[in-house]
Amino acid sequence: MTTLGAVFRPQLPPERLRDVAQAADKAGLEQLWLWEDCFLESGIASAAAALAWTERLHIGVGLLPVPLRNVALTAMEAATLHRLFPDRVLLGIGHGVQSWMAQVGAQAESPMTLLREHLTALRALLRSERVTTDGRYVKLDDVALDWPPATAPAVFSGAVGPRSLRLSGEAADGTILVAGTPPEKVRRARELIDEGRAAGGRTDHHEVVAYLHAATGPDGAARLAAELERWGDASISDIGAAGNADAVAEAVLRLANAGADTVILQPTADEPDPEGFVRFVAEKVRPLVP
Repeated sequence: MTTLGAVFRPQLPPERLRDVAQAADKAGLEQLWLWEDCFLESGIASAAAALAWTERLHIGVGLLPVPLRNVALTAMEAATLHRLFPDRVLLGIGHGVQSWMAQVGAQAESPMTLLREHLTALRALLRSERVTTDGRYVKLDDVALDWPPATAPAVFSGAVGPRSLRLSGEAADGTILVAGTPPEKVRRARELIDEGRAAGGRTDHHEVVAYLHAATGPDGAARLAAELERWGDASISDIGAAGNADAVAEAVLRLANAGADTVILQPTADEPDPEGFVRFVAEKVRPLVP
């Protein structure tokens, strides 16, 4: 079965999160994803609050930019969330937007090296290992978590280009694909991920999460068109869906058939009814997606 979720856009003020998360939880939505975009909202603080306000809803953060974070801190925060809310947390890490990283003085000369080192150390710490490493960016001296998760959780990586996708397959447990990735590129991403998995000798399951632009309501088509224009994706076909549940479900299934295990519907930044949007996904679209 394809997992279905929605995004709480950080263009909304943080105080809106409670109502949206609780509406999603009550409606039976499977996953609600958050972003740690500069300079909007914290991924970890928002995730902790959303998890505390809900009972069943899974909360994802896609993604935490590693240039902003010491890996030990990432591991501590991840372990705390996983122990407080077992089996309800999904965390992704990634390069971050390079212009933002430069803006805060954290841009790495080799983002790929940094991401590889961070992924390797983070997954080891969450497996309860004691880690000593002297990498180009990640340096740990006899570090271990005192309160690791009961079982090692999956660590997702955001990826776009071929090298990042191969790295994600090799060093992460799942991959997050941005909205604007059409089905044929999802299929190609899965191939590149599998190349990385083969290179790393990985045989475990690798989850692929794909975002999909979506809008509903009488002005949905116009809002979606404006959103794609803002992203610079207006010329790309099959990366969004507007209209009723049937139209949205068809677009979800195209991504699922191309290799996405999870599809997260991304509302427009000007979505007028965020609570209604998560209810629409859970109550109208979910029954149409096997």
